[in-house]
Amino acid sequence: MFSNHSPDYSATHLFLCPSLYINRDKLAGQDKDSTITGRAINMMWFLLCVGALIAGYFVYGGLVEKIFRPRPEQKTPALTMNDGVDFVPMSDKKVYLIQLLNIAGLGPIFGPILGALYGPVAMLWIVFGCIFAGAVHDYFSGMLSVRAKGASVPSVVGQHLGVAAKHFMNIFAVLLLLLVGVVFVLGPAKLLGSLSEMNVAWWVAIIFGYYIIATIVPVDKIIGRFYPFFGALLLFMSIGLLVGLGISDKGFYSAGLDFSNLHPKELPLWPLLFITIACGAVSGFHATQSPLMARCMQNEKSGRFIFYGAMIGEGVIALIWCTLGLSFYESPEALNATLASGGPAAVVHEVSTSLLGAIGGVLAILGVIVLPITSGDTAFRSARLIVADFFKLPQKALVKRLLIAIPMFVIGFLITKAEFGVIWRYFGWANQTTAMIMLWAAGAYLIKEGKLHWICTIPAMFMTAVTITYLANAEIGFNLPMNVATIIGAVTTVVFTAGFFWKYKKPALLPQEQNG
Repeated sequence: MFSNHSPDYSATHLFLCPSLYINRDKLAGQDKDSTITGRAINMMWFLLCVGALIAGYFVYGGLVEKIFRPRPEQKTPALTMNDGVDFVPMSDKKVYLIQLLNIAGLGPIFGPILGALYGPVAMLWIVFGCIFAGAVHDYFSGMLSVRAKGASVPSVVGQHLGVAAKHFMNIFAVLLLLLVGVVFVLGPAKLLGSLSEMNVAWWVAIIFGYYIIATIVPVDKIIGRFYPFFGALLLFMSIGLLVGLGISDKGFYSAGLDFSNLHPKELPLWPLLFITIACGAVSGFHATQSPLMARCMQNEKSGRFIFYGAMIGEGVIALIWCTLGLSFYESPEALNATLASGGPAAVVHEVSTSLLGAIGGVLAILGVIVLPITSGDTAFRSARLIVADFFKLPQKALVKRLLIAIPMFVIGFLITKAEFGVIWRYFGWANQTTAMIMLWAAGAYLIKEGKLHWICTIPAMFMTAVTITYLANAEIGFNLPMNVATIIGAVTTVVFTAGFFWKYKKPALLPQEQNG
């Protein structure tokens, strides 16, 4: 590509050799054409990534569904256990929208913005992680819950990995959900505070008040009634910002399509990128949300559309925000400067108001606010149901729902007093650890059924290496050098994988013997 700066010519040069100025005009025209061509190529990269996600839904999602073999003739828990509170039949479109809003909290926005610091390589993780790990994880966490009468993730894990795993997941999942709920209170509260003169603490109290109501009322009264509207707001936010970028003077991917590590602080790709971008690639939080909609879907054949499809939708959202982070700012250093001044919320505010103007920007920011709030309320709802399952406490009576909900919100409020950055780091590790456990549980199910288990065990092995390496290296963990942490992660993965196959790949677990 030619330089934007042409040489300076004097009047004498112009008189003696006018062809120089003609050539300069040609060069300028070529430079403009080259810029347009480069922008088109960069835009094609984004479209290629989106196209890969859509193709993944039809091709790989179809393979996953074929391996699982849904039973359309079998009645789902929504029909056989309808209680008017948590087990409520709803249409596929409504269940899909609710599932998308439940899983798409701050994760597919804040995570990809932070991941954009690494450069376009972050988009590769979103695409491949979403198709081969995240959507598979979500499909099995939902469908195995359907087969287990709408059971929460600890019960599903316990059914396939044993009682010890169930007890561990009971504690771990509730801890994760409390962290999620707190993260999804503080994030929108800060954004609302930036839009108004009201103190952030008041917004925290208001959001918590909404959470209490949404957690205890029947699922179809608030979640089923208003979430489709929120889905339209989400659609406006995503498409509107992308169109705004396209017609602005900002080029797609300002620093070019350089797939090396561009992080301004030289943080390593491994394993941090795979922890930083969770929602949009693979996220254990989704395993806690899928059972909510497993209790509302009416046909097992809808599983790919609802669970695999919602994850693909979240992947597109993640691609959009990663692209905005890579394109709106001229370099990762410029993006990092905004992050240093106000975190990802500052990026959301600046990008939205710049690309869509004051009114459009406010609507886009409201879309970003809605995402975490609609995930935070269902996080607390999921925690309530997990605790209820553990204590075998029926939830039809309001007083029994309050008996669990009120102590949870008190604990959640106390957690909000901790530093947001510390909460986010613990959330990131706990999130991916939950995904790892759920993938191993799905792999165990497939082995027991004599089906192709590699679609789950390969991503399970990868996520084991990621989470153990991160825990060994991170300050919140053992703070070991990266080379030592990587060796520990690799060895632990090999040992765990060998033990897994030793336990489950036995003649006694062949499907005909189980069915007999």
